[in-house]
Amino acid sequence: FFYSLQDQFDNLEKHTQWGIDVLEKYIKFVKERTEIELSYAKQLRNLSKKYQPKKNSKEEEEYRYTSTRAFLATLNEMNDYAGQHEVISENMTSLITGELTRYVQELKQERKSHFHDGRKAQQHIETCWKQLEASKRRFERDCKEADRAQQYFEKMDADINVTKADVEKARQQAQLRHQMAEDSKAEYSSTLQKFNSEQHEHYYTHIPNIFQKIQEMEERRIVRIGESMKTFAEVDRQVIPIIGKCLDEITKAAESVDHKNDSQMVIEAFKSGFEPPGDIEFEDFTQPMKRTVSESSLSNSRGDGRSEPKFGSKSKGKLWPFIKKNKLMSLLTSPHQPPPPPPASASPSAVPNGPQSPKQQKEPLSHRFNEFMTSKPKIHCFRSLKRGGAGPEDFSNLPPEQRRKKLQQKVDELNRDIQKEMDSRDALTKMKDVYIKNPQMGDAASVDHRLAELGQNIEKLRLEVQKFEGWLAEVEGRLPARSEQPRRQSGVYEAQNASGVNSCAQDRESPDGSYTEEQSQETEMKVPATDFDDEFDDEEPLPTIGTCKALYTFEGQNEGTISVAEGEMLYVIEEDKGDGWTRIRRNEDEEGYVPTSYVEVYLDKNAKGA
Repeated sequence: FFYSLQDQFDNLEKHTQWGIDVLEKYIKFVKERTEIELSYAKQLRNLSKKYQPKKNSKEEEEYRYTSTRAFLATLNEMNDYAGQHEVISENMTSLITGELTRYVQELKQERKSHFHDGRKAQQHIETCWKQLEASKRRFERDCKEADRAQQYFEKMDADINVTKADVEKARQQAQLRHQMAEDSKAEYSSTLQKFNSEQHEHYYTHIPNIFQKIQEMEERRIVRIGESMKTFAEVDRQVIPIIGKCLDEITKAAESVDHKNDSQMVIEAFKSGFEPPGDIEFEDFTQPMKRTVSESSLSNSRGDGRSEPKFGSKSKGKLWPFIKKNKLMSLLTSPHQPPPPPPASASPSAVPNGPQSPKQQKEPLSHRFNEFMTSKPKIHCFRSLKRGGAGPEDFSNLPPEQRRKKLQQKVDELNRDIQKEMDSRDALTKMKDVYIKNPQMGDAASVDHRLAELGQNIEKLRLEVQKFEGWLAEVEGRLPARSEQPRRQSGVYEAQNASGVNSCAQDRESPDGSYTEEQSQETEMKVPATDFDDEFDDEEPLPTIGTCKALYTFEGQNEGTISVAEGEMLYVIEEDKGDGWTRIRRNEDEEGYVPTSYVEVYLDKNAKGA
């Protein structure tokens, strides 16, 4: 063992210091690993948070599909996955880094103590050796002195010329030296015996014990670093089942993706309920007759003797909603072009009018036709919507299928509110019964007012349910369709919406989506008076929503525009929708668009329709 290295004390000291350095290096390695785990976990959490849907946003609605729900489940599992890496970091810090740091401090103290004892033992044996050497040299010196004294005595004793007193003196000196030599011999013998004993004790007892302790210390260090490496692996192994479970959940979410179900949800979300259009009839322009428009494009001729369904009926209510705008529709829509900039001088009449401005003609038929072609739902009260109001209460601005879904949701919501109110009423009724039986607990009359309020609320909610169920029944075909009568002339409709959105005089599109017809004979459509026209016979001018003052003179030479003079006061019937044009009216027959930058608008929020 290390006893065999007793002559390598310095090398052993260096080796044990190297062992401590290795331990500290391993501690540093584990620390950096824990920092990497924490950083990785943080990045994973940030990544998961970054792609989480925002609350109350359109993004959140998109997560109803199985594919997006699977992605959301993946994000949540990645968050848990990150948590396991944080667990790895925490366990490594507590079980390895913290423990080894304390152990290194203890190891340094123990090593210092052992090597201090070893140096002390070495110093002691070196001192004994020095004492032995001094005793040996003294004994040697005394022996030489005694020998010289003996030789001097013998010389004096043989010389006849020397007095007897000098001979006696030489003899006594020789005897004294012999005695001192004997004493030095005895001391040297004693010191040698003691040194041999100390040396034996040093090499066979003290040093072996010290080296044994150093060996045990070194072996404990080696075992400890091995155990730490094992713990390093175990910490990782402990979270593998949970990480595996996270991965299993991601796989399960991926397997739950149902393409058929997602497709069905898309159909349910966007299905309008409109039927495809019928065939377009051949229009013969070789005969001098009125241009006839087929039933599927506009309406049927009154004179052909056929009884065709109205556009408000269910058989062919509207044109196929996915037909794109063709060349004909490009003639019926206004160009999306910017208005001319305001003039820099006081006389702007010299400024050209710029690009084509939206055409304004009072053509309700083309408006309706274009509305059907683009499948845009009717805006029941455009003015209220444009100025921040809500949609119609009966959702009549939505396609049939979407309207049915909204009405069903409203009915379910009202039924839940009714159930909630009834539960509250039942609880208060029980409380009242308890108060009646035990007057000391409370006054039974104190809950009567609240019970009356709940009863009124329940009655109101039931009336609301009946109203929405009526509209739902109409959509589902259980009641006569409301479109058989002009909507604006329906007394029931007026009563049900009296407290809701104010009825507008006419449904219109915005300036950038307004639909007009060219005045040329080639594009003008002459449509015979049919049932289709009856629905829109009550078209009225748009209501006035404010006034405006012309800041500059504008010569409306393009179609759809109107000329104004500087300082002239006019009525505003449609606000700027972002395209730079404002729709105004001078009188019942003159209305059109002017650049928004040419007028100063004063909106009247309390203005009502003409």
